[in-house]
Amino acid sequence: MQSAFTPPSGKISQINGQCISLIGNDIDTDRIIPARFLKCVDFDSLGESVFEDDRKTLKGKHPFDLKENKKASILIVNSNFGCGSSREHAPQALMRWGIKAIIGESFADIFYSNCIAIGIPCFTLPKNSIQKIQKYEDNKFLFLEIDLKNSIAKSKDLNFNLEIKESSRKMFLSGEWDATSTLLANENLIENKLNDLPYLKFNNHLL
Repeated sequence: MQSAFTPPSGKISQINGQCISLIGNDIDTDRIIPARFLKCVDFDSLGESVFEDDRKTLKGKHPFDLKENKKASILIVNSNFGCGSSREHAPQALMRWGIKAIIGESFADIFYSNCIAIGIPCFTLPKNSIQKIQKYEDNKFLFLEIDLKNSIAKSKDLNFNLEIKESSRKMFLSGEWDATSTLLANENLIENKLNDLPYLKFNNHLL
């Protein structure tokens, strides 16, 4: 697991990182973070437990346990990734392990939305392109540069046109995905709105 976690914030237009692949369709949220970890008070420790049961089964041979993948930040997956329970803990666990973007054949809708809400862009590619990346990784590391503005990903010898919902792409480029930062940046508008609310004015008058 990555040693230092810094949550994303504001505008996101470029993501560079080493890829890590998980091969298999229909990887659900219970595999990403087993249900027994949902009792946590906050998400901070979830990165240690991502894919906990799968990793135990593979006894150190799971991609998230391999030494060469410890600095990876771009997850490559197959179809219907994140299906099953709608738990927000799944993308939170992935992010705290170190994942900054996910590229796959397809995603479960709620998992996709939960990722966008915390600053993890999810891109899609055709099956043959995903397999090309996964086969490439069998032999050597793949470092990708993702350009959200132009929806492309490239390495020294590979180039892909990524698909992402236009609404999501615009949210990342503008920073609007980050609700907290957007809220704080518009503090004056909130204050003006509060001052204009008639029932608040009425209550203040009574006081």
